[in-house]
Amino acid sequence: MDEIAKRAGLSKGALYHYFDSKEALFEALIERSAGEIAAQGEAMVAAAGGADPAATLRQLLNFMCHALTDPKLFAAPRLILAEGLRYPRLAKFYRAHVIDVGMRALKQLLASGVEKGVFRRVEPRIGIRVFIGPVMASAFLLHIFEDPDAPPPGELADGIADILLNGLSVPQAEDAA
Repeated sequence: MDEIAKRAGLSKGALYHYFDSKEALFEALIERSAGEIAAQGEAMVAAAGGADPAATLRQLLNFMCHALTDPKLFAAPRLILAEGLRYPRLAKFYRAHVIDVGMRALKQLLASGVEKGVFRRVEPRIGIRVFIGPVMASAFLLHIFEDPDAPPPGELADGIADILLNGLSVPQAEDAA
């Protein structure tokens, strides 16, 4: 809290005027970073209305890959990794305001794609993890392990989308050649 107050140009007492506890400050950080990303992603899926689920999936991946390359926006996931076990209420807050929002949007996107015949039916809990796993793993590699070989966000999003939409199997036409 001392470091945060110093960087904000406030006394520690003034900081507690705005936030009654460390957890309240952390919750505000989550809302202003990862919470906004999750809400924007949910709005993106809702706005697309299922018109083109594959394009929406690509747009959502591109948005997320760009957002999570920003160290300021990755601060909340990093915080939860570091403090979530010591502050279980904070982890629950993150779950409700970030993870559940994102999962709800992805479940809606998957259902829309199945309904339109664009996606095959998959277990939503697994499909959601297949979507978010590579994005989060890439963010961890970039921000925590300082990956010198990290692909640019747009290239990463396109690659993830290609594998999600087309899988790893060789297409039948290439297989026969």
